[in-house]
Amino acid sequence: MKKLYTLILKSYIGPLIFTFFIALFVLLMQFLWKYVDDLVGKGLEWYIIAELLFYASATFVPMALPLAILLSSIMTFGNLGENYELVAVKSAGISLRKIMMPLIIMSIIISIATFYFSNNILPVANLKMATLLFDVREQKPALNITEGIFYKDIDGFVIKIGDKGKDGKTIRNVLIYDHTNMAGNNNLTIAESGTMEVTPDKRYLLFTLNNGCNYVEKTNNPSHSYTRPFQRTRFKLEQRRFDLSAFALKRTNEEFFKDNYKMMNLWQLKADQDTLRAELKRDLKIYRNYTFNSFKFVLAYNSDSLKNLQNDFLINLNEDFISNFKTEEQIVIIENAINNVRNNEAYLSNYLSNSYETDRAIRRREVEWHRKFTLSIACFILFFIGAPLGAIIRKGGLGLPLVISVLFFILFYVLSILGEKFAKEGVIEVWAGMWLAPAILLPIGIFLTAKAIADSPVFDIDAWKRIFSFLIFKFKKR
Repeated sequence: MKKLYTLILKSYIGPLIFTFFIALFVLLMQFLWKYVDDLVGKGLEWYIIAELLFYASATFVPMALPLAILLSSIMTFGNLGENYELVAVKSAGISLRKIMMPLIIMSIIISIATFYFSNNILPVANLKMATLLFDVREQKPALNITEGIFYKDIDGFVIKIGDKGKDGKTIRNVLIYDHTNMAGNNNLTIAESGTMEVTPDKRYLLFTLNNGCNYVEKTNNPSHSYTRPFQRTRFKLEQRRFDLSAFALKRTNEEFFKDNYKMMNLWQLKADQDTLRAELKRDLKIYRNYTFNSFKFVLAYNSDSLKNLQNDFLINLNEDFISNFKTEEQIVIIENAINNVRNNEAYLSNYLSNSYETDRAIRRREVEWHRKFTLSIACFILFFIGAPLGAIIRKGGLGLPLVISVLFFILFYVLSILGEKFAKEGVIEVWAGMWLAPAILLPIGIFLTAKAIADSPVFDIDAWKRIFSFLIFKFKKR
């Protein structure tokens, strides 16, 4: 048995690792395609992109691992069935249940490791990736001054180069508008030629200009609008230095993203839910007090007519109550009542909006809390779908097993997304939405496992033809 278990484990681990990294690679390519516009043309160092891809790949594990388990289990048992190894083992008196036992234990270990990953590692990976992706998307494009086009990415300056030499440094017909004083195009530098180069530390861009002129309108003079003072300075050689610190990647403090529910573990999610529920109760109490106090306008109104009423004025609150006041007083009371109703309507609308957003935030944290468990359970269930399927169809490789595994994974993914959407929008309870996919796939896994152990011809076309022929015969007989 030990040799048999070793053979099965070796047959399973290879396809598992292979399919896992293939699925991870496909998801990473999708990620790059989505954010290619934010990455290209910004002069990012290779290690920055590698770091971003590393964190992104960690966030894709919850999607790649279930697919890898499903596909590798189908491939493993499909290969064993196709090579008649399952038949040989069963003929020796070893049942399929015993054959699956080492992989069942391994699936339990993977499920536990997956739970640990989703609770402890995934929140950190989400935090790192979100922070770095934000910095990359905010990063300015790399310095690229094209001849004949006004370049505006250097803060406070607009530069135009008429012609650029083949060496990339020599420039001619240079225009530089200085906007650092925020006063428009009142500071212009023109030069016939020069050189352009970046300092070795890439902090500054140096322009060495030849045979040019500076034109400056003096706007700091109070009489500028009347006298229009103007300064023109000619030069044979001038050097201008531009700060390129804005082009360096600035790393944002991760503390700004820590409050996002995707960056929390189980205990943090639970504590955050309790805080939000306490806010809901507090807002409800404030709204009730405001509403109760806002309708005391009659008590707050002081007049001789009100004093003449009985001490217990509540018995006089009927349709004729307003007639106890003078006409002028009736107008004031009615206007106050209308204003109170309008104020309460606005306050109610604001309260309902805040309550909806708070309740939605609670549901999102509940969804993330349940996801920690459903991911590990899904890996376990998908094994019990893939292993018996492989034993039944008896086909290995990446042909039919890949098609079947993709179909089941699409079913799992669609059910998961559907349940999550319904849970977040409050259509159904959060626990029901998040456990929808496992609840539907579990009976399928039990059914397939039972059929595989009993050697039932689930995918035998002739068997299904006999069943349908029997049913049609019974129907016609009636």
